[in-house]
Amino acid sequence: HVQLVESGGGSVQAGGSLRLSCAASGYSTSSYRMGWFRQAPGKEREGVAASDKDGTTMYADSVKGRFTISQDNAKNTLYLQMDSLKPEDTAMYYCAAARAWICGGLAPYYKHWGQGTQVTVS
Repeated sequence: HVQLVESGGGSVQAGGSLRLSCAASGYSTSSYRMGWFRQAPGKEREGVAASDKDGTTMYADSVKGRFTISQDNAKNTLYLQMDSLKPEDTAMYYCAAARAWICGGLAPYYKHWGQGTQVTVS
C-alpha cells in the first residue's frame, strides 16, 4: 500500500524559505517518478517540480531558480526547498508518485498523492 505524507508547510513572510518533506511508504522512491504540485483556492492544480528515476529534474517556469526538488532514497523521502517565496506561492502543496509519467512530470497524471500541506506567504 503506497502512502505519501507531506510536512513542513506553514506561514512565512515574502522572501523567506520553507522546506517541504514527503515521507513515502509501501514502495521505494528510487523506483518511482516523483513530483510536487500545488493548488490555490479557485485555481487548477499545477506542477511545480518533478524528479525522474535517473535524477533528472524539471521545474515550472514560475519557480525556476527558487525551488529545488531532491530526494533521499535511503530515507524514502522527497523534499522541496523553497526560497525567495512570494505571496503567489501560497497554496496547498502535494507530493505525488508514479511509475510512469503521462504528458511529462509536471502534468497531474500521477497515481499516488499525499494529503497536502499548506504554504502561506504574506
